[in-house]
Amino acid sequence: MRIAFGWARLLTAAVCVFALVARLFWGLSSQTVAGQNFFAYLTIESNVVFAILAVIAGVIALRAPEDPAWLTTARAVVLSWTITAGLAFALIVWQAGVRDIPITVPWSDVVLHFALPAWTVAAWIFGPGRRAASWRIVPYVLLYPAAWGVFTIWRGAAVGWYPYYFLDPRQVSGPLEMVLTCAIALAVFALVACGLVAVSTLHLTVPTDPDRAQDPAHPA
Repeated sequence: MRIAFGWARLLTAAVCVFALVARLFWGLSSQTVAGQNFFAYLTIESNVVFAILAVIAGVIALRAPEDPAWLTTARAVVLSWTITAGLAFALIVWQAGVRDIPITVPWSDVVLHFALPAWTVAAWIFGPGRRAASWRIVPYVLLYPAAWGVFTIWRGAAVGWYPYYFLDPRQVSGPLEMVLTCAIALAVFALVACGLVAVSTLHLTVPTDPDRAQDPAHPA
């Protein structure tokens, strides 16, 4: 199981990279400002990190029966980013449909925002060799989106373009709406992180060592 899971992690990284490249070329072919700002999206940046971490995690799974503690921490943090980005994208697509706003969702976006997050949740719950994550990761999950948001608002004012409408002063009612929306977004990041930590303590992973599995004192 552990060896198969290691190869699955490497395959996941390959699928992620392929989807990122496809999304890049799709955006560039649209001849829009958004296509030229490919790396400005939180989803893209977080999935680049996800792909790198999946390669590292895959190699470790092929070489060791259990993930080191630092890898569990890194996975929990990065998965919190990618899962939340997928939830946010789903909300954007739903809102566009409700308001009859045309929106094109290429297959690469489906993979990056829906398929990969769904698979990584399942892998997090049932993947063999994962340790329990610490609640201390929750504040760290918020550091990147908070820093990204501040930089994006500053950059948007300089270039006149924002990747998400709620960061654009021209598309919100005022600073209060922007602050409230950003606060809600950070709360969702925190809730997703809490969910991952809580699930990791349920000992649902498949044991990789029968002797360890019989020892109730050994952490998952």
